[in-house]
Amino acid sequence: MFRLTATLCLALLLLPGALCAEGKGGLPSAPVGMRTADEARGWQAVGKLVLGSRGFCTGVLIEPQLVLTAAHCLFDRDTGLRLRDQSITFQAGWRNGRAEAYRGIRRSVALPDYIYSVAEEIERVGFDVALLELDQPILLPQLTPFATGARPRPGDAVSVVSYAQDRAEVPSIERDCQVMVVDTAALVLTCDIDFGSSGAPVFSWREDGSAEVVSVISAKADYSGQKVALAVPVEEALSDLRLELARAAEARPNSGEGVRILLGGAAGSSGGAGGGAKFVRP
Repeated sequence: MFRLTATLCLALLLLPGALCAEGKGGLPSAPVGMRTADEARGWQAVGKLVLGSRGFCTGVLIEPQLVLTAAHCLFDRDTGLRLRDQSITFQAGWRNGRAEAYRGIRRSVALPDYIYSVAEEIERVGFDVALLELDQPILLPQLTPFATGARPRPGDAVSVVSYAQDRAEVPSIERDCQVMVVDTAALVLTCDIDFGSSGAPVFSWREDGSAEVVSVISAKADYSGQKVALAVPVEEALSDLRLELARAAEARPNSGEGVRILLGGAAGSSGGAGGGAKFVRP
């Protein structure tokens, strides 16, 4: 396990512009399951990303046909090989055995600098984001895609909506996590996430009270005995991901496989049962 002790804070401070912030809220609150339709209302654009027989991650709809998740979710945790897009299903608003919508994946892309490896480093985590094109758009009134926004600042409160290995049947929300470290490749958040939470959207709140996606969960770690989450800001990554998706569509317009990920490193695990959020090593 990668222990985010003072060594991590020091390593981040060695990078240009790195900044550490003291936690204000102590230990994070536990995720709360949204078991009823009323509790889940407004969050149905978050869904379970089922990876064939290899487990699941979490994804979020940002356009009727586009889903954001973590790049490592697209790889087999045992072989390190890229999963076939046709084996992945997005189950929007999954709750108690049913989804609001089921869609397959036409093509998926990750940042060109992302390389899947068993030995994740904090710098590499910053590229761990992927964009998936669904085989059909989701055009349901209760499934409004979320807008995306700028990376949060140190001390900002954020919320995470996710599925995980011990709460796989209903989405859970964890409110008022805090941004501990920013101005680095990855954000460090005081969020209590678990396997399956990879790719889960991290939300900030606009002045009008609406939620916007500002990052996606990549990994879980430990900071001086406190559970934390590592997350990838999406604002800058999205333009590159859209460009990669356009290139993939031009290269393979009808194949449904448009893979544009640089595969490298040793075969390894994306962590725990279900290929969800992983522990990372320095």
